[in-house]
Amino acid sequence: MEAPIYSAKQVAEMLGVSPKELSEALKKDDYTPDDLWELRATLQKYPDVISHRRQLFLNFKGGTGKTSLSTSYAWRLAELGYAVLLVDLDSQGHATKCLGYEGEDFPKTLQDVLVRKTPLAQVIQKSTLPNLDFVPSNLSMSTVDLSLMPMAGREFKLRNALREVEAQYDVIVFDAPPSFGLLNLNALMAANDLFVPVLADFLSFHGLKLLFETVQSLEEDLQHVLDHVFIVVNSFNATFKLAKEALEALQTHYPEYLLPTIIRQCTKFAQASSEGRPVFVADPTSKGATDIQALINHVLPQMAAAAPKAGSKAS
Repeated sequence: MEAPIYSAKQVAEMLGVSPKELSEALKKDDYTPDDLWELRATLQKYPDVISHRRQLFLNFKGGTGKTSLSTSYAWRLAELGYAVLLVDLDSQGHATKCLGYEGEDFPKTLQDVLVRKTPLAQVIQKSTLPNLDFVPSNLSMSTVDLSLMPMAGREFKLRNALREVEAQYDVIVFDAPPSFGLLNLNALMAANDLFVPVLADFLSFHGLKLLFETVQSLEEDLQHVLDHVFIVVNSFNATFKLAKEALEALQTHYPEYLLPTIIRQCTKFAQASSEGRPVFVADPTSKGATDIQALINHVLPQMAAAAPKAGSKAS
């Protein structure tokens, strides 16, 4: 995927400056991501400081739009000025594809890190945004669970591997496959926050029940407590009676976890993912982009850092 091109209006909005301030700093018809990053340094327009977060997008039920959501979420955080690492845990490599790359083009994946002890820094790749990196995935990842099985401390391999790089990033986003196994257990043990994308249908409830039972067992057996669990209703169509009933049921049974922000059904969102583009590249004015921005606005205050630091830096 080629690097996106931003209009002056888009750049001014992302930096939180007036068109006049932007023009005085760098007057152009179009701006590249590198221009945007340089302007942040020039104008000292960094985003609000947050604590370093490791965030997992996971649902044991497939088809919830998890990858489209996680990749666009990571992309937008980077556009807003945060240093982000997106880790693709799915052997199908969908998160890699959503950034415009093919997993088969990369010789090393997280398999090499967890099983062969390759330093994570050697596997991390650069995206077309200067402050968004990613760990690619391909079919070689399909054997990770079997390879981890006989290892000592197998539940902590991912958390331990992240230690060498996590200080470079404000947010590390994991996109997990819709299954339960040692790889997803590693992701849960490494995560601070869990995002659970669900569809507004009653089939989603079974997957939620199993996931919450798993989270509870982690607390009891491995003493790992997640800071936040966010249930995100995705691809919601308010014209469907069943969808509204399912949403009401979620509000009744999971009120403490259910985010008020709902991601509405959006054709452009689905199309963007199939084309290997985040929705903010395909159509930043679409319902999907608007709703993800609203989600970010809601969770960012909960990610606030306890102490200030000098601004994010590209990795």
